[in-house]
Amino acid sequence: MPTTARTCGWLTLLLLAAWARMTAEAATVGDPAEGCRTVGTDLVTLPITTDATAFPPPQLQIRTPLAPAPFPSAGRSYLIYELHLQNLSDAPMNIRGLEVLVADRSATTPVAAFQRETLRSLLTTFGNEAAPGEKGDGVRLAAGSAAIAFLCLAFEKDSLVPQGLTHRVALDNGTVDGTRVDVAQGPLRVLAPPVSGVDWIVANGPSNTSHHRRGLIVMDGTARISRRFAIDWKRMKNDAAFTGDARDVRAYHAYGQSVLAVADATVVSTMDGLPDNVPRTATGFSPAVPVMMDNIGGNHVVLDLGSGQFAYYAHLQAGTIGVKKGDRVRRGQVLGRIGNSGDAREPHLHFQLTDAMHILAAEGLPHVIDRYLLRTDTDVQERTGELPVRGMSIDIEPIDSK
Repeated sequence: MPTTARTCGWLTLLLLAAWARMTAEAATVGDPAEGCRTVGTDLVTLPITTDATAFPPPQLQIRTPLAPAPFPSAGRSYLIYELHLQNLSDAPMNIRGLEVLVADRSATTPVAAFQRETLRSLLTTFGNEAAPGEKGDGVRLAAGSAAIAFLCLAFEKDSLVPQGLTHRVALDNGTVDGTRVDVAQGPLRVLAPPVSGVDWIVANGPSNTSHHRRGLIVMDGTARISRRFAIDWKRMKNDAAFTGDARDVRAYHAYGQSVLAVADATVVSTMDGLPDNVPRTATGFSPAVPVMMDNIGGNHVVLDLGSGQFAYYAHLQAGTIGVKKGDRVRRGQVLGRIGNSGDAREPHLHFQLTDAMHILAAEGLPHVIDRYLLRTDTDVQERTGELPVRGMSIDIEPIDSK
């Protein structure tokens, strides 16, 4: 099929697909992303035990700082988002369960429930006097302390993604229902891949277990997760990231590979001149220069895609960046080459889409890639209008930059 015609076909498919059933016609491949719960499984609904007339009700604040936006991957639809929980009373609470429900008129349709070990795996606590889950079935939340529930829900291809959700938290002395959380509607940004060629691995990609997923950073007084959907693009051959000396950046298959503009855009930030780190080995890791806030991304390029969305390319090789602030770039244009600068342990491209141009002071946003080839143990499948998740093996044909 000619490239131009095929591209039009991808965009038409994406735009005409019913958004609530984003991947209903697509074949499901493999297991859900790591740590993500398939909706409707292992459901043990929580009893409503709070007396609605009692004063005061349990003083647990429940909020979602960023509305979840569904994205498709391998025939499933995913919601990745957080619940911020805070004990606003002067006594400890014991969180015994968390339930996610469809926000319909009765709000009684559960889609996921978490208790005991699965609950503990979701929660990160702040300010507790003791580690969570040391005793009993719940997670202890000290007076005035907080917790974050990191949620990842996987909807199978025949399941509708609800337009709204509510959350119920079970405590020893009652249950607390949160307010409605609207699910973001509308198509996601369609981008070209940021790399080209074969043997790419989606390292630390969308899931509920990577360090990107839980990389909460407070800047300018606001806690955000800029890397929520970030991908570390690494190249693997024969199940190895390098051939030869593990301390030589040039031994890594990703090193020196071109990074490409994912869309027509404007360059709003670059950094160049930082040396490559010696890759981490069993003997340890020391960056070539001290990692500071202004160089954590190493040599980098940031593109303004418009509509308040920014593409960030990090850890590039010094002297290879061929664009500067203010330049207009075209989809598929070479921006630089993969290196190992900044806070990088081995050569890779760190790529993320965010709502601000800073690598950390931003919220991470999902997107979809117009086309790539997904390699499994048994075959290679063309996937269109999806975002690969952590651990997937990807081949990418050369981009037609038009």
